[in-house]
Amino acid sequence: MTEDLVRTGPLPEHAVRTALLELLAEHGTVTSTEAAARLGLSSGLCSFHLRQLARYGLIEEAPATDGRARPWRLPASNQQPSTAGEFDEMARGLEDESHQRWLARRAEAPAEWQQDEAFSAVVYLTPAELAAVGGEVRRLLARYRDRESDPAARPAGARPVAAVARLFPLLDR
Repeated sequence: MTEDLVRTGPLPEHAVRTALLELLAEHGTVTSTEAAARLGLSSGLCSFHLRQLARYGLIEEAPATDGRARPWRLPASNQQPSTAGEFDEMARGLEDESHQRWLARRAEAPAEWQQDEAFSAVVYLTPAELAAVGGEVRRLLARYRDRESDPAARPAGARPVAAVARLFPLLDR
């Protein structure tokens, strides 16, 4: 399945993480360099997403075979999502958890970081327009994507900011 993901062009964040989890399930351990070579992505991007997966306990560092490599593996006790739908559900849960943590600890942030830009709207769209709006949001955020893997591209004072957009049709009750 990871080969199919690579062929589709730029991967959304959850697809990168799904591909990394699949690589770990298939190969046991991988470094960011090995993952990048297998997935056709940058080592920096793979390293970032491996650290994010570890942050949420989905993977762990494996013992290093040499002094420099940082291999990762699935924890033996961890049940990994087996389908894209399960992974999407887990990713939304992590987003929700991060947002709740932000709300609970906002006052601890420096004053200039205590605001957020959360909003919601109901708009009437066709399926094609829904896809187009999603594409526009992804293109807008893509302008900042290189900052994940290249710290030198980050302006002074930049911090990681969660950007969550959910576009879905509202169903009748």
